[in-house]
This record gives sequence, structure tokens and C-alpha cells, in this order.
Amino acid sequence: MNARQFGPSLADYGTRFRLWAPAAKRVDVMLERPHAMNRGEDGWFTADIAGVRAGARYKFRIDDDIDVPDPASEFQPDDVFGPSEVIDHNAFSWRAAGWRGRPWHEAVIVEAHVGTFTKEGTYRAMIDRLDHLVATGITALELMPLADFAGSRNWGYDGVLWYAPDSAYGRPDDLKTLIDEAHLRGLMVMLDVVYNHFGPEGNHLGRYAPSFFTDAHTPWGSAIDYRVSQVRAFAIENAVHWLRDYRFDGLRLDAVNSIVEPGGLSLLHDISAAAGRFAAETGRQIHLVLENGDNRASILDPVQDPPQGKYRAQWNDDYHHAWRVMITGEKQGYYVDYQRAPRSDIARALSSGFVYQGEPSEFRRGKRGEPSGHLAPTAFINFLQNHDQIGNRALGDRLEGSADARMIEAALQILLIAPHIPMLFMGEEWGSTAPFPFFCDFGGDLADAVRKGRRVELAWAYAEYGDEVPDALAASTRDSAVLDWDGRDTSAGRKRLTMVQELLHVRRHEIVPRLVGSSFGKADAADNGLLTADWRMGDGTTLRLLANLSEKSVSHSQAVGTPIWGNELGNSVPPWSVHWRIG
Repeated sequence: MNARQFGPSLADYGTRFRLWAPAAKRVDVMLERPHAMNRGEDGWFTADIAGVRAGARYKFRIDDDIDVPDPASEFQPDDVFGPSEVIDHNAFSWRAAGWRGRPWHEAVIVEAHVGTFTKEGTYRAMIDRLDHLVATGITALELMPLADFAGSRNWGYDGVLWYAPDSAYGRPDDLKTLIDEAHLRGLMVMLDVVYNHFGPEGNHLGRYAPSFFTDAHTPWGSAIDYRVSQVRAFAIENAVHWLRDYRFDGLRLDAVNSIVEPGGLSLLHDISAAAGRFAAETGRQIHLVLENGDNRASILDPVQDPPQGKYRAQWNDDYHHAWRVMITGEKQGYYVDYQRAPRSDIARALSSGFVYQGEPSEFRRGKRGEPSGHLAPTAFINFLQNHDQIGNRALGDRLEGSADARMIEAALQILLIAPHIPMLFMGEEWGSTAPFPFFCDFGGDLADAVRKGRRVELAWAYAEYGDEVPDALAASTRDSAVLDWDGRDTSAGRKRLTMVQELLHVRRHEIVPRLVGSSFGKADAADNGLLTADWRMGDGTTLRLLANLSEKSVSHSQAVGTPIWGNELGNSVPPWSVHWRIG
């Protein structure tokens, strides 16, 4: 029988149903007829029902008042308000049965949204594009959240049934087939999970388990109370569920600085420890990474294997923000923290990880971060674009719309060879111009509230762009975000894709074999635009970067080492050119 606390457990006789409903007096399992559940200790209700097999659909009736889906439902064929379906995860025949993963230092990530990666917007349709990722040099596909959300389209961060992959993209076996096909091609697959809040529509926990929540609030709703043991188990079991039942190779935990947990970071430790135990038991390589605006270097360790409380790496927003300011001159919001010297900020990120390592942040109105230079470079996932940095813009426009192609190409030539972990957003490899605006599919008063809230939050954009700002609730907004695969076949698309493939070829042959044991070195950004940096690689060699991030040629001292990228240099470095040497 399944050992986890939450969700249905299949057995020889049928199925055991369990629900933690401490505020309920009576709970029935609604199948073809109601089945009364037995109330046990600590608010648990249980029912063992003979003859119930995979495929059965059910709900829970609370106090003869309301019918709700299982909060640990494994599939919702009729969306979040419909019945839950019992799934037999052991019935799937994995073809890549011997897959154990890839080591972290080999990771080259592409972030993707299932619903817009293809026109069809399904797990199955993604399979046809996996060979493209492999040919590009990608080794890890990271999916935006899949937890079931209300409606047919959403970024995924409004999930309310954490264990159920959303039916808008296909059935559980379709998701497993996608992951299996990726593994057969040598691709890792990672999943973005959200443990800082539940979405605003379709969550009934407050009715029968109000102790799930505290009086505190996150930017997205009521805070989850992880001091409660059952609530903590719900999140920890969910993390292991994705790793075990779907064979994801890792998880990215969204905005963990918004998890309200008095006393520190024990939930993150416990999730890591549980994933580490699973990895040890199965012999699989499991990679856990974070999005954490607090820049806590102390919870990162890319070489702890298996995880024992820490995380491989963190999305490095600092790196993105500094580049964005340097090549676009943007000033709004958090970009205010990178106005003084963005080239120097890039140098700091290249030489020690975070830009903010305890310094005062004007945007956050306080000190931010911890020293990070002692960590390995692979503790940082660097990027020039991701779903947030595109989608949170008023028009959802990509970097191609606001920066010169030479600047973007120079930035890519640094991103894809430097010894951190690089990440691209889907289509970035060919310079896609498809927007990725925020979209969702709520109805009624909630839809009106979303529209009103966006008009307040983006008042400046509505004043400037008017009706050009896409309506997040309109189906056409999702349609506009579908990836423009035809863009690969334009002259500009072919040129960009060829460059990215060549860069990742260099990375695979010259950088990856030397990454284990690598460490940060020094970096400097001169006033004339010259950027230099070096790293000590695991084999004792030194990787050196020389780049001119300006519009004018600049002189330089004699370069040292064997060239691995960039044209031979004379006495000067051409504008927006990047040169890599090793030796």
C-alpha cells in the first residue's frame, strides 16, 4: 500500500481513501453512492472500499454541505471543480527504465511552458520538439508549474491541486510519456513547484482544514502554516510524488522567500532531506534548485550528493537585472538597484555569484543577501530571459524588442560558456520574438478583480500603450504567446541558432569536463567597457574571459591561453566582441 499520508492508496482489495479534515464533523466518499469515512486521530478520515480500481472518480462530501475534490487528487479530468480520478502509477511501462539522470555540472537548461511550447499546447506535442533541444545542446528541460489550476490556460502559478498535472495538457500517462521520451534522448526534465501559496480559485481547504493557513499573507494570498505537521507533510510528500511517480530529475521551488515560516528555513531543509533519501534509495541523481529573492548562499551546495538539506543552485536574478539595465537602460522597479554600475555588477556576478551579498538594497529597503564567492560557480543558474522577466512586462515582450542584436549575442557568448549553469527561455536559442504576456482563465468576479488589479499595477503602461496592453483573461493573449517555431527558418533565426549550437558545443567539450572542482576567480569592468574575468577550473587550468561591452574598440594587454571562442585579436578588442581562452 502507498505509504504516503495524502491521496488514495490502491491495494489488492480496492482503494483506501484518506482526508485530513480537522474542522469537519462528517466526511463521505462520493462514488456511485456515498461511503461514510471513519474519523480517527488528529482530524484524519479514512475509508477502505473494496472493488475500487484505477479510473474510479470520486469526491468528498463535507458535513452533508459541500462536495470537494481530493486536495491530493492525482488527476482532475474535468478541471478543479470536478471529481478526482484514482491513478495507478505502477501501471505505466517506462521505456527508459535504466535512466538514473545526469550530473548537475552537465546542465544546460531551457525553461518552457507546456501550453505555449507548441500550438497544440500538450505534453504529447512537446515530444516532437525534443530532438531540436538535443541538437541545440540543451541537456535539461524545465517545465513551468503543472499543478491543476482553474480554467484551460494559466502560467501555472495558480495551482490549487498540487498532486494533479493539469488536464488542459493531457493525462498523467501523457506527461510520463513526455518525460520518458526526454530520458531516451539523454534529456533531464525538471519541474517548477509552488509551495508559497494556493491559487485563488478552486481551493476548498479553508472550509474543512482551516489550520492549513495562518493570518499572514503573501503577495498571492493567505500564507500556508508549515508549523502544522500535516501541512508540512503535504508539501514534502508532494515533492517526492513528482520525483517518484513521474520520474522528474529535479524541482525548482518558486519564490521560497515568500514562504511564511517563523523560525527559519526548516521546510526547505526537510524537502531536500526527503528528496535525498529518495535519491539514495533509487540510485538516481536528483537536483533541487531555488528561486529566492533573499540570496541565501548558506542553503546552496551544488556538490552535496544526494541532497541532505541544501540545494544545488539558485536562479540568479542579479545577473539578469545587471545585464538588462546595461543593454536597455531600464530603471523601473527592482532595476533601480542596478543603476550605479551595471558592468561592475556583471563582473561581480561572474566573480562571486550574487551582486547583493549583504549590501543595502534600495528596492527592498534593507540589506539583502549573503556572501557567495566561496561557492562553486555551478551554484548559480544565470540567464538573460525567463518567464518572469518577459511575462511580467506590460506587453510580454522579449529582449529582442528592446536591445541591439549585437548586445544580445555578446551576452549569450558570455552566458553559455561561463562556468555557472546557463538557462534559456523557450525559443531564445533562435531569437524568438513571440511575446509571453501573463494570461489566465478565471471567470466572474475574480476575472474582474484580476483586470482591475493589473490596471492599477500597470497604470503607467496603460497610460503609454492603452489597448496594446493584452487582456490577461482573453484567450487571444495565450494564443499570442505560442512559440514561433517558424522563426528558426528565417535568416536571423538560423544565424542565432547556429551561434548558440556552436557555443554549447564549446561548452560541452571545453568547459563541462573541467567544471567539477572549479572555483571563482577575479573579474573587472573597466570604464572603457572592457570586461575581464577568470576562473580556476577543476583540472587546474584557468578559464579566461575578455569582452568589449561598448561601442568602440578598446586596447588590451596580451591574452593568455589557448583560444576556444572568438576571433584572433590584434592590439584592440572590437565592439561587442567576446573572447574565451583556457590554459
